[in-house]
Amino acid sequence: MTIRQKIQTAILRTTIYATSTLALLEYTTQIPSEGRSSRTYHKLFDQIITPLGRRIFGPEEAHHLSLEVVRRGLAPRAKKGLDAGVDRTGHVVDMEVEIGLRRSGTNESGGNGNSNKSIESAKSTTSSKIIFRSPIGLAAGYDKNGIAIPGLFDLGFSFVEIGSVTPLPQPGNPKPRSFRLVEDKGVINRFGFNSEGVEKVKEYLEEYRKEFGGARPDSLEMTESSATDNDEDLAVGVSHSANSVLWALGWAWHRIMGKQPKTGVLGVNLGKNKLSNDEIGDYTTGIRELGPYADYLVINVSSPNTPGLRSLQKRQPLQNLLSSTLRARDRYAPDTPLFVKLSPDLSLEEMSDVAQVALETGIDGMIVSNTTNARPSGLLSKYKVESGGLSGAPIKDVSTECIRTMYRLTDGAIPIIGVGGVGSGKDALEKLKAGACLIQVYSMMVYEGPGVVSRIREELVNLLVEGGFESVEDAVGVDCEDIYWKRKEERVRKRMDEKIKMSEVKEIVDM
Repeated sequence: MTIRQKIQTAILRTTIYATSTLALLEYTTQIPSEGRSSRTYHKLFDQIITPLGRRIFGPEEAHHLSLEVVRRGLAPRAKKGLDAGVDRTGHVVDMEVEIGLRRSGTNESGGNGNSNKSIESAKSTTSSKIIFRSPIGLAAGYDKNGIAIPGLFDLGFSFVEIGSVTPLPQPGNPKPRSFRLVEDKGVINRFGFNSEGVEKVKEYLEEYRKEFGGARPDSLEMTESSATDNDEDLAVGVSHSANSVLWALGWAWHRIMGKQPKTGVLGVNLGKNKLSNDEIGDYTTGIRELGPYADYLVINVSSPNTPGLRSLQKRQPLQNLLSSTLRARDRYAPDTPLFVKLSPDLSLEEMSDVAQVALETGIDGMIVSNTTNARPSGLLSKYKVESGGLSGAPIKDVSTECIRTMYRLTDGAIPIIGVGGVGSGKDALEKLKAGACLIQVYSMMVYEGPGVVSRIREELVNLLVEGGFESVEDAVGVDCEDIYWKRKEERVRKRMDEKIKMSEVKEIVDM
C-alpha cells in the first residue's frame, strides 16, 4: 500500500469515527443539534461544575471565574422554546411584560400629601413603554461592570441589570467580603460598591451597543435559515478528504459554541462613591454618562455596605434625590425609565413614606428588595455572624412580604421588580402574586447553577397554566384582591380603547 493510499485510509477511518461519535452524542445527549441548550450541557454545569466550584474556590474567586465562563460564551444557553411560553401540555401563556414611562407625575415641591391624588396621577401619566419578553431577569451585583452582557442573555434572562456603577473607580471593602451560607442556601456580602467607574463601564456599553444595538426582538435568536447559511459557509471550499474531518469537528463546535448570543433589555444600576458627600451629583453623573446606553436605570439607595446610603430612603432626602435624578434623566436620557431600589429592612411607616414619595415624584418603578442586615433565627451556617447584606433563600419570604406591602401602599400604580431568594418557578409566582410584575434572580445560582434560569422560566409557565392565567400580567397582584380586580378592569378597558383606535385608523386608511 502506497503512502497516498495509507493517508486516504486513515482519513476515511477518522471521518467514520468522528461521524459515529457525533451521531452517538446526538442520540444520547442532543449536544450536536442543541449545543449549550441541551439538558446534558445544563446538567454538566448544574450538577458537576457548580458544586465542584464551590468546593475548590472561595466565593469571590468562584464569582469571577463564573463570570469569565459566561463572558467567553461557555455557559449553558437557555433551553429552546422558552420564549414561546408553551407549557408541557401545549398551552400558551403570554410571557411579555410592559412597563410604561411616567412623565407628568413629577412634583418638585414635594407633593401635597394627598395619597389618592398621587395614585390617580401615577395611573394617568404613562406614555412610552418598554417591553420585556419574559418576567425573569438578572439582579445587579453579578456583572458589576457590564463585561459579560451577551453571555448573560444567553443564560435565558430577558433582562440583565449590571452594576452598581459608581462615578469614580473604587475597590470596595477589604477582603474577605463574600461568604456562602451553604446550609441555608444564602450569601452574605459586604463588597461595598467595588466598581471600575462610569468611564470604563461606558466603554464596555459602547462596545456592546455597537455589536448588538438596542433591545430588538428580531435579534433575540438566530432564525433557522441564518443558522443554515452559517453552516453552509463553513463548507465552502472544503474538499472531500482531510478537510471533511475538520469540517465535521468545526460544524459540531459551531453548533455548540458559535451561535449568535441573545439580547434583551439592559438595566444599569447606579451607586454613589463611598467618600462622596454629593449623592445627587454622583447619581446625576451616572445618568448622564450611562443613561444613553441603558434601557432602564436604577437609583440604588439600599445597599447596606456603603455608610450612610440607606439614610437616603428617609422621606425628605428621598424626595430631593428622586426629584433631582428624574430631572437629570429627562435631560440626558429622556426615554429611559428610572427605578429606585429599596431595602427590606424598612419599617411600615418608612415604607409608607417611600411609597408616597414614589407616587408624588413620578418614579417609573421600584425594585424590592435589596439584601438585609437582619439575621433570621433559623440560620445554621457559621458565617451568619459576618457583617454585610444577606441574600438568597433566607430572605425569600421577607422580600415577598415587602413586595406585597409596597403594592398595597401604591395601590398597584407603580411597577415593582421583585427580587430575593428566587430559585424556582413557585418562588417567582409567589412574588408575581404579591404584586411584582418582573422577577430578578442572582444568589440562588450559587447553589442551583446557571441552569436554574431555564428551570424557573419553564416551571413558571407550567404554574401559570395550572392556575388558569393567560398571561404574566394576569397573575400580578392576585394576593391583593381588591386592587387586583380594579387593575384588571383598567387593563380590559385599555385594551378595548386600543381596539377602537385601531379600527378607526383602519377606517381612515381604507377611505
